[in-house]
Amino acid sequence: MNARALAIQVLARVRSTDAYLNLVLDAQLLEHELKDSRDPALVTELCYGTTRRQMALDYAIAQVVDRRLDQLEDQVLAALRIGAYQMFYSRIPRRAAVSETVEALKQLRLARSSGYVNAVLRRLAELEALPLPKDAKPELELSIRESHPLWLVERWFRQFGRSRAEAMIVADNQPPSLAVRANTLKVSRDELLRRFDQAGLPATPTRYAGQGILLSGQGRPDQLPGYAEGLFQVQDEAAQLVIEFADFPDGAKVLDACAAPGGKAFQLAQRLQVVAADNRRTKLLKLEAEAKRLGVSERIRTQVHDATTPFPQQWKPFEGVLVDAPCSGLGTLRRHPELRYRLEEKDIRRLSTLQLKILENCQSQVAPGGLLVYSVCSSDPEEGQDVIEMFFRSHPEFTAEISAAADRLPLLQGFLRTLPGPEGLDGFFVARLRRLY
Repeated sequence: MNARALAIQVLARVRSTDAYLNLVLDAQLLEHELKDSRDPALVTELCYGTTRRQMALDYAIAQVVDRRLDQLEDQVLAALRIGAYQMFYSRIPRRAAVSETVEALKQLRLARSSGYVNAVLRRLAELEALPLPKDAKPELELSIRESHPLWLVERWFRQFGRSRAEAMIVADNQPPSLAVRANTLKVSRDELLRRFDQAGLPATPTRYAGQGILLSGQGRPDQLPGYAEGLFQVQDEAAQLVIEFADFPDGAKVLDACAAPGGKAFQLAQRLQVVAADNRRTKLLKLEAEAKRLGVSERIRTQVHDATTPFPQQWKPFEGVLVDAPCSGLGTLRRHPELRYRLEEKDIRRLSTLQLKILENCQSQVAPGGLLVYSVCSSDPEEGQDVIEMFFRSHPEFTAEISAAADRLPLLQGFLRTLPGPEGLDGFFVARLRRLY
């Protein structure tokens, strides 16, 4: 199968099943053998680039077709988007973009649709530039140009101001570097940097995270040197900062109440004993397999529990509880671009209600004097500061506290907050709460 055919298949499946792009792409790359060693990188660029630019591409396609896009077959629409992406966002010559995309459809046994796709792409190829709405208000023009839903653009303008909102939106469309965290039970960051350098991999230490490394131009993480030995874990720099800001004391026993897929539990287990809980055993089995690779199995005990329900009375209070709550994922749109098209504004209110419920259940597991740490990979205040403010109204026994690590971290009113933008971070909010009695 050629690269464009596989990319069409991936995007069609993501659209038809609402699956995560990264999961479908990884599975398809493992399943299908490609002709050229450079093809996996091309497939990845076509899938992520097309998804990041989907609204702009759809706006352009809509100018030259005679039907609604949602009436098109999944594979046909995927082919049109991929063809348009190559024309307007890559160095591929337009003639090649048309012919190679049409040929990919034929390889997928969709020759009956190839004539239609060929005609539409040829009409697009006649345009001098990607069309944008004329005389539109700034929010709408930015929404189409940078492929973010209008409600989200308007919301971020209100919350962060126009300048920062635009920086966040532009950053969401930039491919992120691969971030990894050195497993200090086995290797130091400096030693891991030397290993990457010896393998000819461009690698630099992260700005904020003490054990993080950024890599560019790399292939699959499991093919990097040191992966099989468990020398590192793939984890965004902002996600690494959650545990650094939490700064649970040495010797503490910590509950990770929403642990899967396990990144923060593994980071905790480098120096603490952890109970990793989640609502499905299947997710915990994957966590256990990764813990074995990293060599932290003896420091992690898994437990099936849904944090939206009260914890069993026989569970003893912990000196530390981490609530990495389910959220909108608005801070990770550069890594999961498909999320921006699936979320609606009402979802944020629904999620904040869920987050507060989980936090309420988890606070009962914190021993007097212990720490309750709340985090979300969202940049939205309604999922961050607002949840904590609501929690404080009914829990005067908790107070916000800054950790010793905070002096080198980006803070907002005593909380850790990172935003997408030129800093190269995902968007996270973290609150560190001390139980006084």
